[in-house]
Amino acid sequence: MKTTVVCSGGLDSVSLAQMVAAEGRLSRLVSFDYGQRHAKELGFAAATATRLGVPHHVIDMRAIGAALTGSALTDDIDVPDGHYAEETMRITVVPNRNAIMLAIAFGVAAAEGDALVATAVHGGDHFIYPDCRPAFTEAFDRMQRAALDGYADVRLSTPFVHRTKADIVTEGARHGTPFAETWSCYKGGARHCGRCGTCVERREAFHIAGVADPTVYDDPEFWIAAVAGREGR
Repeated sequence: MKTTVVCSGGLDSVSLAQMVAAEGRLSRLVSFDYGQRHAKELGFAAATATRLGVPHHVIDMRAIGAALTGSALTDDIDVPDGHYAEETMRITVVPNRNAIMLAIAFGVAAAEGDALVATAVHGGDHFIYPDCRPAFTEAFDRMQRAALDGYADVRLSTPFVHRTKADIVTEGARHGTPFAETWSCYKGGARHCGRCGTCVERREAFHIAGVADPTVYDDPEFWIAAVAGREGR
């Protein structure tokens, strides 16, 4: 089935795109500019589309993102350091972000004749992000079937929703994902900071998966204390 992949340019979504491409199903990538401070990730998504030889749709959602206030990803609020599973990381929630993006991606897929929309939400996201949980993705899939009834049959694919980020690293390595050509850090600096939740989670995932991490971090050892602190609770 021809598949539209929602691709931010991060490790998870690029690994998903690589996997779908290896299976011969990748039709296009869809990315979103919602005014995120780490918008440099979009360049990594564009490079992924070029490498895999598929169209890349970049949807300008900056006006919408400006209205979704209160998140450290879009407002002038510090991104907290520490493990992704900490309560402090709730400040990175952008309300209804995935619901909005997926609705647009389904529209693109229906218009282009694709049968699946794939997104890389995973088990590690469930604690912080309600629109990454199975209850949401299952309900959204049902809603979209009703929304497109009689026009198109497009389904939602979430192959990682019950899996860990380490599992994604394993799958990405198996399908030849160039991990150095992905961006995770929410702070959007010149290099991965190594301290924010996404950096800690990324570094931990490579460690658990037993895969060499090619990422250059400003603070490459911070993750050890962050993970130990979380486990010691």
